[in-house]
Amino acid sequence: MSEQPSSILSHLSLGTNDPDRAMHFYDAILATLGIVRLHTLDGIGAGYGREFPEFWIVLPSDEKPASAGNGIHVGFVAESRDAVRAFHEAAMAAGASDAGAPGPRPEYGAAYYGCFVMDPDGNKIEATFRDAVPTDG
Repeated sequence: MSEQPSSILSHLSLGTNDPDRAMHFYDAILATLGIVRLHTLDGIGAGYGREFPEFWIVLPSDEKPASAGNGIHVGFVAESRDAVRAFHEAAMAAGASDAGAPGPRPEYGAAYYGCFVMDPDGNKIEATFRDAVPTDG
């Protein structure tokens, strides 16, 4: 029997209208979390992960314009508060809009520290660190 992954998801895809712009954006921000582009579909998009592609950015398969889903957001795991801050800084430098600066989010639990940005296509993206020993700020 094969080992079961810890995640309940196989992968997630977000649509983009400009794959080159999206790859430039995600190459920059995901590197801060140790996530890299593992697969490129020329002119269509790319897959990112640590060991295998779990997050994809692609042109929609129905050939209609991509649009951000209201209420949908993607959260990436960060290994530290510093990684959350680096993610936010890289995202802002790569053209994101701020949707929540790095900081504690006690409403999500005492250990929760995260940030939120809107990518160039309008998708809400998050980096989260759950600290075993929460501290202020």
